[in-house]
Amino acid sequence: MKTILSRTALAILLIATTAFGSSAYALDDKQKEEFGAFIKEYLIAHPEVLLDAQAALEQKQEAARAAQTTAAVTQNKQEIFHSKDDVSLGNPQGDVSVVEFFDYNCGYCRHALPDMETMLKKDKNIRFVLKEFPILGPDSVAAHRVSDAFRQLAPEKYPAYFRSILGSNSRATEQSAIDDAAAFGVTEAALRKTMKANTDDTNLKQTYALAQKLAINGTPAYIIGDEVISGAIGAEALQQKVANVRACGKTTCS
Repeated sequence: MKTILSRTALAILLIATTAFGSSAYALDDKQKEEFGAFIKEYLIAHPEVLLDAQAALEQKQEAARAAQTTAAVTQNKQEIFHSKDDVSLGNPQGDVSVVEFFDYNCGYCRHALPDMETMLKKDKNIRFVLKEFPILGPDSVAAHRVSDAFRQLAPEKYPAYFRSILGSNSRATEQSAIDDAAAFGVTEAALRKTMKANTDDTNLKQTYALAQKLAINGTPAYIIGDEVISGAIGAEALQQKVANVRACGKTTCS
């Protein structure tokens, strides 16, 4: 509250300066006391000014964050939409791409899986890009390493494998991911050999770095057009953003 008050007081002082010239800065002690009393009296009588100031500040900050995110998406388009290590579902030549950052142990990601399926079923011209982003502890990282090895060994089976893990009600771990892989004909021995050859986690480090650039710190997170969308907002909202990109090139059309 003190911060808001000081900014509001500054705003009033600037108005006074504009109205009365530079002499507003040359107030004597008595005038300063009277000016401070005036500010206090005004804010007590009109406390909504503080809420308006806070709302304006938050709106300005949000606009600044959005501008920074848009710039980050523009600067990293190749890595976001066309990384060689990502798997895409739907139409590989689709006119709009939806990128999802997800964690196998993210409950919201599991609830959002049907949203992706709905979009793929209804829209035959969409491309859905999957980015594994394990941020929910050691089990998530371990499951990702198995999944990444699976992707390298059997990329054509990855979509079904991904659905098997994310669609499960059980916690994803290294062993559960290995067990799921066996159902698709990929052995534990093959997975561990591939994992051993990739102990530097290059792909994972690149994803973490990209997420940092985009200010993504939770899952699920989507990128459509030049917008980063946080949270499971539902199929309808995602479809509307896709439709807007087709209509005006942006997720929000004026």
